[in-house]
Amino acid sequence: MPEYAVLDKDTIKNRIMPYLSVAKRGFETKFDLVEIVNAILFKLKSGCQWRMLPTGHLFSGVAPSWKTVFHHYRKWCKAGEWKRVFTELLKANKDKVDLSLSHIDGSHTTAYRGGEMVEYQGRKKRNTTNALYLSDRNGLPLAMSEPQSGNHADLYEIEKRIDELMQQLREASIRTDGLFCNLDAGFDGKSLRTALDSHNVISNVCPNRRNGGETEDEYLFDEQMYSERWIVERTNAWMDGFKSILTRFDTTVSSWKGWNYLAFIVIFLKKIHKSK
Repeated sequence: MPEYAVLDKDTIKNRIMPYLSVAKRGFETKFDLVEIVNAILFKLKSGCQWRMLPTGHLFSGVAPSWKTVFHHYRKWCKAGEWKRVFTELLKANKDKVDLSLSHIDGSHTTAYRGGEMVEYQGRKKRNTTNALYLSDRNGLPLAMSEPQSGNHADLYEIEKRIDELMQQLREASIRTDGLFCNLDAGFDGKSLRTALDSHNVISNVCPNRRNGGETEDEYLFDEQMYSERWIVERTNAWMDGFKSILTRFDTTVSSWKGWNYLAFIVIFLKKIHKSK
């Protein structure tokens, strides 16, 4: 049996594999796909290089090469499988989500190898990739926007980014009508409020003093609601616990999104199991 597991074998088999497409004809791998997924999760958590993957410790029988594990990961990434798995998990367990309040936050991730959607970010003084993340009241990550080059601020094409986040919730059969959403001062702008209003989401944005106090007088701001903003920072810390996400080495956007949705899956499964 594998000596290391981010998720136990039964959880992978019963919670992930039913939603993950497998070959029905043609070439079929001779290795256990549950153990393939377990090896991918080891890479997610440890951040090791693919060629350094300890397959001998991760497989109960004859171990495949790291290239076999990589092949499966890329195949599922290209097909958008990890996002689909998370969406189906979320749909099946949406009663575990607390949407009495939500949070949206942006995250710039250092990208050392360059690649798609990577540009220089002045504040961090390095190349980064930027994406928006939406979580529920308890910090469970629920959606991720399409990654953007790091030279763009959080408000860049914010209408499209909000549409992407809300579409992911709808795909999981989660309604957004009347949803309250916390955002920090970096999002204080009319375009953001217009984007959320179009989805009937009520924005609670910390006023940005650089705007001259204009929005502070024009829009309501609930300080007590905003005091829970720390929760999304805790979510960021959860995500940083997965070393393949803490720093981006993948050059393709599909692989980068794959790691993020895999982290969503692990966090979500662990939290709902803990609540039970």
